[in-house]
This record gives sequence, C-alpha cells and structure tokens, in this order.
Amino acid sequence: MTETPDSQISSPVSETPNQSTSVNSSWMDGIAAGWSWTTQQLKGLFPTDQIAQTVVQWFSVNETQIAEILEKVRAELPTTEALLIGKPQAGKSSIVRGLTGVSAEIVGQGFRPHTQHTERYAYPSNDLPLLIFKDTVGLGDINQNTDLIIQELIGDLQQESPGARVLILTVKINDFATDTLRTIAQSLRKKYPNIPCLLAVTCLHELYPPHIDNHRIYPPDFEDINRAFAELKLAFKGLYDQAVLIDFTLEEDGYTPVFYGLEALRDTLADLLPEAEARTIHQLLNGEVNDQLGNIYRDVGRRYILAFSIMAATVAAVPLPFATMPVLTALQVSLVVLLGNLYGKTLNPSQAGGLVSAIAGGFLAQMIGRELIKFIPGFGSVIAASWAAAYTWALGEGACVYFGDLMGGKKPDPQRIQVVMEEAFKTAKERFKGINESK
Repeated sequence: MTETPDSQISSPVSETPNQSTSVNSSWMDGIAAGWSWTTQQLKGLFPTDQIAQTVVQWFSVNETQIAEILEKVRAELPTTEALLIGKPQAGKSSIVRGLTGVSAEIVGQGFRPHTQHTERYAYPSNDLPLLIFKDTVGLGDINQNTDLIIQELIGDLQQESPGARVLILTVKINDFATDTLRTIAQSLRKKYPNIPCLLAVTCLHELYPPHIDNHRIYPPDFEDINRAFAELKLAFKGLYDQAVLIDFTLEEDGYTPVFYGLEALRDTLADLLPEAEARTIHQLLNGEVNDQLGNIYRDVGRRYILAFSIMAATVAAVPLPFATMPVLTALQVSLVVLLGNLYGKTLNPSQAGGLVSAIAGGFLAQMIGRELIKFIPGFGSVIAASWAAAYTWALGEGACVYFGDLMGGKKPDPQRIQVVMEEAFKTAKERFKGINESK
C-alpha cells in the first residue's frame, strides 16, 4: 500500500493538458484540505498528547504488518494438505467446493500446475493456505505413464509439510475400471503407510432407481449403491483407512442438498486427522476462520473508511448542488483503490469506479436526490454532509465484503453486499448525524 488516495485519481480522457492539470490540482487541494479537517475531527476523539501517535498507527498499516498478522494466524491454524487422486470427472473439484464453499468457477481458476501430473489449490489463499488440495490429472488417459505419475506423487509427499496430510482416493460409484488408481494407491500405501487414506465414492445419483429424482435421508439405502460400494471397498481392500459415500452436485442439477454427505465427509476426515487439523476443518465449514480473517482486515479497513467518510462530509457540505459530485466520486474511488490494496487486489481508478457502480446499486440515485435538498437554505447542507459520510461508510463496508470474498477464494455475492451496505448505512446515518454542525 504505497500509493496515496490522491495519486489514484485520473482525469477524463477528453480533457486538454491544462484542463487536466487544473482539475487534478483542485481535486488534490480538496483532498488535502479534507485530510487536514479529518485530523482536526479525530483530535476530538483522542487526548491531545496521543493524537499524533494514534493517527500514524491507524494509517500506517503496510504489507509487512499484514504479513506479520497472517503469520500469527498461520501459527494458530494448522494447514491440512489433501492429495486428491482420481480420474477426471470423478468429483475431486466437487470435494474442494464442499469443504471450502467456493463456486465451481473459482475452483477451476484456483488450480495451478504443480508438476506435470498434479495441480495445486490453496484455500483461502496462497498467503494463508489452511487447506491445500493437490489434484492429480491425466489418470484417465491410457497414454500416461503410471510409473511417472507415482514418482511425481512420491516426490510431493517427500517434501516436508508443516501440517497434516491425507490421501483421498476419489472413485465414481459406477466406475470399476480402477486398475491404474489401485496401482497408484498400492505404491503410496507401501511408501507412506502412516499417511491416512480416505476412499471417497461419488456420483451416487447415477445409480438411483428410475423413479428417484432426489436424494433420500443420508446414508442412501438402495440395492445398486450398496452392492457397488461393497465391490469398490473390496477392490481397494487394505489401501484405505475409511470409506465414505458422497454426491456433490451443482445447483442446476436439481438435487437437494447440493453437498449430499458433506457431514459424513467432514466427520470421517476428522477421524483421520490430528485434533488441531480436524478442528480447523470444522471451523472452515462453520465459517469461523473466514470471520476471523475478515475481522482482521475489516478493522484496518474501517480506519480508512472513517477518514474518507469525514472527508466526504466536508466536501458534501458545500451548498452548491451537484458541484461536489466529481470530488465525492474521486474520494470514493480512491477509498476503493486503497481498500483493494489492503486486501491484496490492485485496481486502477477505472476498475475501482466500475466496482463502485457495481456494488452501490440504487444508492447513487438516492445520492443525487440528496444533492437537490441543498436548494433549501440552512437545511440541505447538513443533511447532505451526514448522508455523504454515511454513504461513503456503507460503500467502504461493501467493498470490504467484496474484497474479503475474493481473498477467501469465494465469488462475491451481490445480494449479501447490498444487505451489508444497507445495514451499514442505517448505522452510519446515526453516527454522522450533525457531523457538519460544529465545523
């Protein structure tokens, strides 16, 4: 986070150089004045002898400090490495979706080549990998060299790991062409007998009777599934520690629940993993870890949101309708750029402006309505100031949710962001009521 907010503001493309210099200068002067007044306002919140140190600490969070925070969290929350072994379309990515809650699109984008026959996915991020999934590729290709695949997997497992490891053999319920998978499992079991192995049997609905169009109460009790499960367990006898039936589908497939057998998978993994790692998986599924990480970043982000909200109130207090809109927009775009940097996402002003439009929804129309109130002498400016501060606060909170979802490997949910912004706006309106009266 080395860039200051005013350095993020770009002038319109159609402006001439002199116009651009004039506009940028006025924006920068306005932002500088806003920072000055922000400091004066903050002085009322802290004892005089502490204000200088407090303001510096609040606004000096940098990448080094964030790294130290993440390192502390890493030390408290151990990493679990899951090696997913199975053919393509056997449900490996679905297991990742079930355990992390990320969308199918994010899973696909998140996997990165690790070796010739493995791909790596870290959740929630590479900086804080609480769950590391390694997905084998090419097992269904008869042209692949099984011995080479085995050597690459053994090479992965030979590397030191700070956390626990588990092998997950993934097989479709109706797939009995498992010779290659069995050969790999035998080699890994012989080389690493102490690494627990889970046999995950997937795609149960493909053996449902014709009249069954949805999941039944878990575990499923159908003759074809019971027989196939027994045969697969026999085929892999001695190569796994526990076996589980799961059926993780997409929402558009129409099966409920989408992650059928998720609790069984979670509990089975808990039995195979050390207590600390098992607890982390429970916390991930319950959302506790994401909440903890989100709070770390949100607390820092709110310091910037507060300053920009006060600055927005200062700008909006100018009793000229629409005259302050460009500066307010610049402030809010700068805030989003700054918050993006905090969450490890680099945005240019154009991208940040698009994000503001995307997450703000109907707030912009309300903003214009508030600007018209300034025509009422002695009344509109105070309302506009508090409204601008509250809107800027809500926008910052919404941006934190957006960037937090991205950092956690999730697809941002527009509806959830809107709910957060609405609640934040209501609270902030009370907080900033009369903010301009003492100025």
